[in-house]
Amino acid sequence: MIISVASGKGGTGKTTISTNLALSTGEVQFLDCDVEEPNANIFLKAKIKGYEEVSLNIPEIDKKKCDYCGKCSEFCAYNALAVVPNNILVFPELCHSCGGCELVCPKNAVNWNKRVIGIIEHGQTNGIDFYQGLLNVGESQAVPVIKALKRKIDKSKNVIIDVPPGTSCPVIESISGSDYCILVTEPTPFGLHDLRLAVDVVRHLNIPFGVVINRDGVGDDKVEFYCKKENIPVLLKIPERKKIANLYSTGIALVNESHEWHEMFGLIYSRIKEEVSI
Repeated sequence: MIISVASGKGGTGKTTISTNLALSTGEVQFLDCDVEEPNANIFLKAKIKGYEEVSLNIPEIDKKKCDYCGKCSEFCAYNALAVVPNNILVFPELCHSCGGCELVCPKNAVNWNKRVIGIIEHGQTNGIDFYQGLLNVGESQAVPVIKALKRKIDKSKNVIIDVPPGTSCPVIESISGSDYCILVTEPTPFGLHDLRLAVDVVRHLNIPFGVVINRDGVGDDKVEFYCKKENIPVLLKIPERKKIANLYSTGIALVNESHEWHEMFGLIYSRIKEEVSI
């Protein structure tokens, strides 16, 4: 079973939910797909044992063959190629490695070079098989790193995915193929607005889902009313407490400090398992 933990906005507590769920469940595979700012290992504390590079194929133009016809630049939807008089420019940061320029080139002038855009790290902790992606500083394309990270999924294990914030391409790539998605929100107007966007995404992808309301008590009851109206199950409400904030700020997971929370996150997993098996 693959469980993804997402939200419409940042700062709602996705990592809190995903890491505590993993620690309470045990013997799972954990993927931190928030490759621009991975932080799950602050709480899981896995010992990193190895890494591998993630690279893209970037075109290199053989100028001895190229006649500067411009067909490659006309084809490229991302403007990664520009043809000027007697020269052709390649912009690696814009290239999506689709291979189209090679297909349309009449002179067979397109070769390819590898360009490293990030890494995938792997480690172990408390029976958890941990992976995280790290996008290189200055890179804009998170999806290739997420794709490489998801290729590490072991289908013989239960998998928990910590998803990037928002509803953009990295989020779609991260939650695609999940058996269940937990949407984490907060009881504020911003939380409700972005929860609606996230709900639209998971419904479009036809993924079963439920909601966790974090920092319960700081706002109003409109999020809960929305969930009731839309027949969305509320899996858990985490109250706004100073003790919880203190634990988070020091990198300590709730389930490691409280047997009560260990049981509550265990119940979430059991409920999800029942829903997915129905």
